[in-house]
Amino acid sequence: MTKPTIAFLSLILAICTSASSRAQDSVASFYKGKTVTIIAASSPGGGYDLYARLIARVLGRHIPGNPTVTVANMPGAASNVAAAHIYNLAPKDGTVIGALFMGAVVEALFSGKVRPTHDMSKFQYIGNANKDFYVCLIRTDAAVKSFAEAFDKEVVVGGTAEGASTRDFPVLLKNLLGVKFKVVAGYPGSREINLAIERGEVEGGCGETWSSVAATYPSWFRDNKVKVLVQEDRDGYPELNKQGVPRTRDFARTDEQRRILDLVYSQTTFGRPYVVAPEVPKERVEALRKAFMAAMTDPELVAEAQRIQVDVLPVAGETLQAEIAELYRTPPELLEKVRAAIAGR
Repeated sequence: MTKPTIAFLSLILAICTSASSRAQDSVASFYKGKTVTIIAASSPGGGYDLYARLIARVLGRHIPGNPTVTVANMPGAASNVAAAHIYNLAPKDGTVIGALFMGAVVEALFSGKVRPTHDMSKFQYIGNANKDFYVCLIRTDAAVKSFAEAFDKEVVVGGTAEGASTRDFPVLLKNLLGVKFKVVAGYPGSREINLAIERGEVEGGCGETWSSVAATYPSWFRDNKVKVLVQEDRDGYPELNKQGVPRTRDFARTDEQRRILDLVYSQTTFGRPYVVAPEVPKERVEALRKAFMAAMTDPELVAEAQRIQVDVLPVAGETLQAEIAELYRTPPELLEKVRAAIAGR
């Protein structure tokens, strides 16, 4: 390599380094002294709230400028209330982050419902906190003792709103596989569903994350009050697999049924997505993405997650953005079959 070429490359490197440094300084200057709000799109005490508060404790130390990070709850319409707020009303400067339901991300795909207030494909994704493993739970004193029996005996399960896993997953099983679930929808969040299970208002619930429910209600399983009826996941959670807990796809009668289940469950790979508005400047999105991944490996967060027994399996924002874009390219004919299975009552 000639000396002029080396000098030219050195100049380019210096320019890029200088530009990167200026961008970093600009981001730090913006965030210094500010407050970043994570909007948890669920009621307090639920799984999304749990993860949001876990992340909020350490996120600020990894964002340039070290802003204060707080959590606010905004439940409603399977997290679409929070999504619409972030998309339309909240500041578009990177000081508001949404912790949204995975169901909201794919609602336009799987239900065909297009929200006039926001477009989930246009949000900027800064990361995903965990790959979730979803399960159906049932009281051990219920008449149904196994998932196979639920094809012959009715099971009353609680649900939230259309577009949320706690409503859509049991309806999918009812319509696609013929499971005799009676879905009582309208609960504000998983916390309220679980309280209804405790009170005996309903016998169980589906579309619940195993990591959250195991951490929040350990006495259920220790005292054999509630058990996992079936796993709603393609591969299943290793611990539950060892216990012999079946997967819903084991009961599919055709390849098409398995394809539909697998497509719906594909969203669980981004079970806890964090987003900012489309208008947030690129350099701040990049800074938040780096900060998010650094927070997920922060020793304090890791230790606390182990203490409360929740899983942390993060996905980088860039990867998540690409996965969601790919999902939005699903063939229309397959999406129509998914929509038919989820839309029914």
